[in-house]
Amino acid sequence: MRIATWNVNSIRSRVDRVAAWLERSDVDVLAIQETKARADQFPLERFEALGYEVAHHGLSQWNGVAVVSRVGLEDVQVGFDGMPGWGDPVAPEARAISALCDGVRVWSLYVPNGRSLDDPHLAYKLSWLEALAAAGRGWLADDPGAQIALLGDWNIAPTDADVWSVPYYEDKTHTSPGERAAFQAVVDAGFSDVVRPHTSEPGTFTYWDYTQLRFQKRQGMRIDFALCSPALADRVVGAAIDREERKGKGASDHAPVVFQVGDTGQPEHVGTTGADA
Repeated sequence: MRIATWNVNSIRSRVDRVAAWLERSDVDVLAIQETKARADQFPLERFEALGYEVAHHGLSQWNGVAVVSRVGLEDVQVGFDGMPGWGDPVAPEARAISALCDGVRVWSLYVPNGRSLDDPHLAYKLSWLEALAAAGRGWLADDPGAQIALLGDWNIAPTDADVWSVPYYEDKTHTSPGERAAFQAVVDAGFSDVVRPHTSEPGTFTYWDYTQLRFQKRQGMRIDFALCSPALADRVVGAAIDREERKGKGASDHAPVVFQVGDTGQPEHVGTTGADA
């Protein structure tokens, strides 16, 4: 089974690219972030025409998450226990949805941005991740053999190797000690990054800002991840970052991240790697 995650930065603006990529990539399950669409605005028919079922959670023109699958889509869950909300009044945002796809619990997660080091949204981001780590520990305590994939845009570069310039980010979010500790807490809860072992080349990123020719200058960040439970991680046989999808007119500012699940531990070629070289 081939599973992917992609922050598409508006599904209505990029549905043609996403549909074409699904046909080319032969992906079975795709976790989508930043759909920026309500339920009545999601282009459901485009995915159904390709043989995919869709679970989508979107409340407005902001945020929005989805799971699309051609290998089954059951037991859809919106949000996770303890997930904090935002706003006045405080309410849950459209940042987490999951479904059971051929025995794998696939989560599409859009972690809050944080905005700036002195913004209240950063505290919200850290509490959101703390709740996710607690939920993850609970899932694995209940079933150590559970096959769970936490996929999405984490808005965190967990190591210095995940940014194009360490000094540039010293006074910004995404690399602060608190954010990195919150990411590590999810790893410590039992979930491992299954993509990094297959895409470890220097300069391998998943996101490039639209401004200042960041993509052309190879000034990116690795902030999109697939963290898997032990039982699922043991089945991962390959992974890649499709940097080519960041190119061209109408591209998202993120690239798709793909990994292959098999029944053995034998390495398998997945596709384009993400080395920014």
